[in-house]
Amino acid sequence: MPKLSDFKLVTSPLPSPGPGECLVRGVYLSLDPYMRGRMDDRKSYAESVQLGQVMVGQVVGRVVASRHPGLQPGDPVVGNLGWQDQAVAPAESLTRVDPGQESLSTTLGILGMTGLTAYFGLLHVCQPQAGETVVISGAAGAVGSTVGQIAKIKGCRVVGVTGSQAKARYLREQMGFDAALVWGSESDGPHRLASACPDGIDVYFDNLGGAVTDAVVNLLNLKARMAVCGQSSQYNLDRPEQGSRWLRNLIVKRAKIQGFLVWDFAAEHAQALRQLQDWLGASRLRNREHVVEGIENAPGAFIEMLEGRHLGKYLVRLSPE
Repeated sequence: MPKLSDFKLVTSPLPSPGPGECLVRGVYLSLDPYMRGRMDDRKSYAESVQLGQVMVGQVVGRVVASRHPGLQPGDPVVGNLGWQDQAVAPAESLTRVDPGQESLSTTLGILGMTGLTAYFGLLHVCQPQAGETVVISGAAGAVGSTVGQIAKIKGCRVVGVTGSQAKARYLREQMGFDAALVWGSESDGPHRLASACPDGIDVYFDNLGGAVTDAVVNLLNLKARMAVCGQSSQYNLDRPEQGSRWLRNLIVKRAKIQGFLVWDFAAEHAQALRQLQDWLGASRLRNREHVVEGIENAPGAFIEMLEGRHLGKYLVRLSPE
């Protein structure tokens, strides 16, 4: 698990934008589980953050100065600017935000990478059908709670797996899940999951991995689909857990398991965002954000997120909108 002493707050001279670049003042910084993987020197889908580098992360903010004709001071933009209050970046790496959007924060959450991850992982990878049972691990997080709501829109029965009774109540009472269970231990967890899914599991959206996924695989129905979005139960272990070998179950059930990244579907992002915006505007999607103030509090907030001590999307407010 990361510690506060792993981070250093540094003040440095502010650079000026060069040709084709913009200076951006950050408004919100997104905190996400994938960042933990970027702190690891093992090979992954992206380069690791090296000691002394700015920590990676998406930021939504406003242009302060621009040397690109397509962006002007005051324009709202989103980009991978990292954990810093202000940053210079190539204009081509920034995406202009719809100025009429309800809040800039949603660009990092339900109308951004979070919402897109839920949308494509569920609808494109798993292709749920009305009446099917969808199980989501890490269900009270930003992605998990959005997946559950989209599954309900599609007419599915939704079961969430989470870490506390308060989160289970939140999923049932506020997010509309049909059932939510607390994964207490490997001894009673599988039994409670089976009780919550009497007709088996057709779709599994995996944010956790580990023992929860082992239990899910034993309950899969014929032609079940699994989307592997994250493995947060494993991120902070010195050694990977030893798990059951369940590939035979995939043969017996003719099930599909697929890992994915949201960028796999980049060509379809605009269309998906329009649909998410429509659902949000019609109150068919609910959005919850957990906001902490100030870049200096980002490390502590990041650790809290990894420990699961939050509901919804975790953000750091860097400056006023």
